[in-house]
Amino acid sequence: MKVLVVTPEPVDAKLLRATLGEDVRGAEVLVISPATNQSKVAFWVSDSDEAIAEAETAQQETVERLEEEGVDAAGDTGESEPDVAIQDALATFPADRIVVFSHPDLDYREDQALENAEERFGVPVTHAEISREQR
Repeated sequence: MKVLVVTPEPVDAKLLRATLGEDVRGAEVLVISPATNQSKVAFWVSDSDEAIAEAETAQQETVERLEEEGVDAAGDTGESEPDVAIQDALATFPADRIVVFSHPDLDYREDQALENAEERFGVPVTHAEISREQR
């Protein structure tokens, strides 16, 4: 199974297993971390380099954590819009499942583009929140 993981910050195999169950065993995982700024104002007034650096760190740490637990993982940074990041990733990684992690205070499910992601991309999408304890 191929799993596309979209996350704004590092997650580990325990959280991924809690979200997908044992489907993670033997899966090939691609981690994409969108290069997003914390707010629309920050996006317009700041340099995107900081957002890209944070995304790079998040995907690298996630890949390391997954590999430490025996999960075959690779990663990359993605576009700032999660739906565009998913579309770009699916162009080269034909995922069987997509897992979108978000913070409880940033509800990706309210994002119209992600709300229709399963229908749009034809791949089952699971949403999971990253609690403060898991950060």
